[in-house]
Amino acid sequence: MHSDPVSDTSLPPVPIAAPHGAGLANFALAIGGLAIGTGEFASMSILPIVAADLHTDLPHMGHMISAYALGVVFGAPLIAIFLARMPKKAMLVLLMALYAAGNLLSAAAPAYGSLLLARFVAGIPHGAYFGVAALVAAAMAVPEKRGQAVSRVLLGLTIANIFGVPLATWLSQAFGWRSAFLVVGVLGVVTALMVRRYVPFIAAGDASPRRELGVFRRAQVWVTLLMVSVGFGGLFAVYTYVTPTLLEITKVSPNMVAVLLALIGVGMTLGNLVGGWLADRSRLWTIFGALIWNVVALTAFFYTSANVWAVAINLFLIGCGIAVAPAVQTRLMDVAGDAQTVTAALNHSAFNCANAAGAWFGGMAIAHGLGLQSTGLVGAMLALGGIVVLGVSVLMERRSMPAAVPA
Repeated sequence: MHSDPVSDTSLPPVPIAAPHGAGLANFALAIGGLAIGTGEFASMSILPIVAADLHTDLPHMGHMISAYALGVVFGAPLIAIFLARMPKKAMLVLLMALYAAGNLLSAAAPAYGSLLLARFVAGIPHGAYFGVAALVAAAMAVPEKRGQAVSRVLLGLTIANIFGVPLATWLSQAFGWRSAFLVVGVLGVVTALMVRRYVPFIAAGDASPRRELGVFRRAQVWVTLLMVSVGFGGLFAVYTYVTPTLLEITKVSPNMVAVLLALIGVGMTLGNLVGGWLADRSRLWTIFGALIWNVVALTAFFYTSANVWAVAINLFLIGCGIAVAPAVQTRLMDVAGDAQTVTAALNHSAFNCANAAGAWFGGMAIAHGLGLQSTGLVGAMLALGGIVVLGVSVLMERRSMPAAVPA
């Protein structure tokens, strides 16, 4: 395999030096990923607890996941466009402060409606934070290692599923679901302080709302985002309802749920690291391979969910499918031209469209009596749809290439 061509000319050719070293800067950015990952995925794992406390059925309580996802979808591009002239470090601090506020409001929400609103608010800074953090990490790395730099930022998101989500699930079982959102809010405040101290100053340069809006004229950006929105809904179709599936189909104890959720996190962490390495060699083959992997792993969930040992292995393999994230993020940098900030943020809008779609289609399958384990088949069909869209993207790219001049 060979590296895909890179055209992200707005990123500096020479790495930017962080005041206390790139390691601490990346660590601060990854802590933000830990906060966001815990808040996002723990919302799924504690869904039955929240539903019981607010006297709401499970499919309706799934709207809490969709509300957060919609906040990401709308917030990511709007923030990236209207704050385009803000230095990236200041933007990251502001975004994490808003994320902390949204989670603290979630912890204090008195009823179903106010909780949906608070989750929407918490979702608003999610995509823009990861988008800007990815650009900052890439700016601190040499061009040929930007995929691995992005994967280090996403490491916090994947590690959240090893430590953050199981901890939040345990806290919710022991002290109520509000304690989980409270901890996430505090972690957001800590991240804002760390970013302010360790992340280097990077000026907005010649970025402007008008220039960022130019990304919407690029067909490859749209097709890539559609591929993410469809193809990776499968992961969320399973993850949204994994806790009730483990309790009712696998019939494990509530304490065992946290262990099995951690296995997804281990898979995500390994997949993310390997995916960053593969992305620096070929973006397209990494994305294609991850989609095929997801089709197989998600289909298997339908058959393995009744056996604890089989489902444990399967959940680890499903987690590995997140290997696509660094490849998609860097591919979007390749096709974005000079609209880097909004494109990087839109990637997370697309992932949260996948989140909302997966939760919705999975909930429909359950509501129509197909069983909790049917979310695996729903997820596999979404992954197949992503392969189709990726094929369209490749055909469009090849047709747009200039014809070879005969010798």
